[in-house]
Amino acid sequence: MNDIDYIPIAALNQYSYCPHRCWRMFCAGEFADNQYTTEGTDLHDRVHTFSEGHQEETWQIRAIWLKSERYQLIGKSDLIEAVANRLYPVEYKRGQKGEWDNDELQVCGQALCLEEMSGQSVTQGYIYYAHSHQRQLVEISAELRESAIATIQAVKTLLETGEMPKAVYSQRCKGCSLYSQCLPQATDKVGRYQEAN
Repeated sequence: MNDIDYIPIAALNQYSYCPHRCWRMFCAGEFADNQYTTEGTDLHDRVHTFSEGHQEETWQIRAIWLKSERYQLIGKSDLIEAVANRLYPVEYKRGQKGEWDNDELQVCGQALCLEEMSGQSVTQGYIYYAHSHQRQLVEISAELRESAIATIQAVKTLLETGEMPKAVYSQRCKGCSLYSQCLPQATDKVGRYQEAN
């Protein structure tokens, strides 16, 4: 499997959260840990141990690779479940439901891979939030699919061109582990200063 030719499913989440962060991670190869990323890594280390079995009427398999030739996506699943032979992905996240839809795009990317691999329609998935121990239903709607496909294309363009998106300060920057690398507020101030002179 030549991973270089494929877009990591997680890149959809990162791009939707912040295109500049996605560029730093997947083009520049930069990454820094903070409390949130460390907690997320610990959670995924626990769930990324391969296992297969049943929990009552639900078949479960953990830590399998998902791949789509059509969309050039690849990534490791946290959990795939089947009830009455209907497959759906479950993505684990450390915190609680956020204000943005980046997690839903990641679930949709997994659903696109599952559909291609299984030949079945995948109409839903879930996000399991470890902080609240709750699952959030993700409807794999036509609108979410369109958004995911557009994000796949945007990430593909980013990876092909290597062109760095501008760092733009927003509320999302507060929890970003790469904040000190991009310093969006400082970059904005320097830009305004240069324009004034």
